[in-house]
Amino acid sequence: MRAAVLYGNEDIRYEENYPEPEVKPGMVKVRSMASGICGSDIPRVLANGARKYPIILGHECGGYVVETGDGVESVKPGDHVAIVPLIPCMECEDCEAGNYSLCKHYSFIGSRQDGTFAEFVMAPEENVIKVDEHIPFEEVALFEPCTVALHGLKQGNFKPGKTVAILGGGTVGLFAMQWAKILGAEKVVAFEYVKEKLELSRKAGADEIVWTAEEDYMDKAMALTGGRGYDYVFETAGSVVTMHMAFELVKNKGQICFIGTPTADITFTPRQWENINRKEMYITGSWMSYSKPWPGDEWELTQKHFAAGDLKCIEGMIHKEFDLKDADKAFTMFKNKEVKGKILLTCR
Repeated sequence: MRAAVLYGNEDIRYEENYPEPEVKPGMVKVRSMASGICGSDIPRVLANGARKYPIILGHECGGYVVETGDGVESVKPGDHVAIVPLIPCMECEDCEAGNYSLCKHYSFIGSRQDGTFAEFVMAPEENVIKVDEHIPFEEVALFEPCTVALHGLKQGNFKPGKTVAILGGGTVGLFAMQWAKILGAEKVVAFEYVKEKLELSRKAGADEIVWTAEEDYMDKAMALTGGRGYDYVFETAGSVVTMHMAFELVKNKGQICFIGTPTADITFTPRQWENINRKEMYITGSWMSYSKPWPGDEWELTQKHFAAGDLKCIEGMIHKEFDLKDADKAFTMFKNKEVKGKILLTCR
């Protein structure tokens, strides 16, 4: 089969005759049509971040079923599907409590076992979600980051009728804006540094846009709440700047949820840290996108709202598509910091 195989740091190679996975009982073989490059894939390719070599990366997938193993009943060949990448043990304390993202004995499609940057990928039946066939494969490939955004809102104890700040206009941030509107936010304010992304936030449903490159952006941001601050702050960028920003923007007794994954050391001044005490804020993290019953209503609601048209892959969200054979060129764009949206690898 065709595949983009990672053999070492910055050594991702296109192969046309990579061994094809064999179907086993309880397993589903999926023809991967479009796969998103996740932020977690970048250090695996560019910063010695892979767990093993060789490995086929990729876990954000839209495709269709080509073959099923014995015992599989929920899907059949031809069904359009999304793939749930986490494979929890289902036996540990966290799994039994429904906290599958916290499983310490998990596997993961695209990092611990071969993933979706290939013509075919194998997944357990319970990890294959049937989707409306009218949703393009490129949009189904966005389901996984969309579920990450919704899980963040759930972790942040989101309630309707409140003011919401979304820090970062990447894929997860843009979906967080859409979810906040769907779930009844009174006002959604998007915060973005890259000027080219400001209009994307508007298209995603943000009521107001704050360009954080402006010197007085904080004054403008607070004025939008009458000086009170925001009921909810969702940090999606994983940036030191936006993490500091969250502490300033949240209101007294407000809620901060950190969805973004930091890539640098973070320090706080005593005054910054004292905000936790003075505001008596609530802080939580969010990791992946799963809840009970497996894999969670994050996936059910994503399928439902994409099918209904409430959730959208807005124009400009996908920055560029590469054929699988050009995977190395896609990661070169990341190395050169030329990416301003989601990059997809397609396999037609």
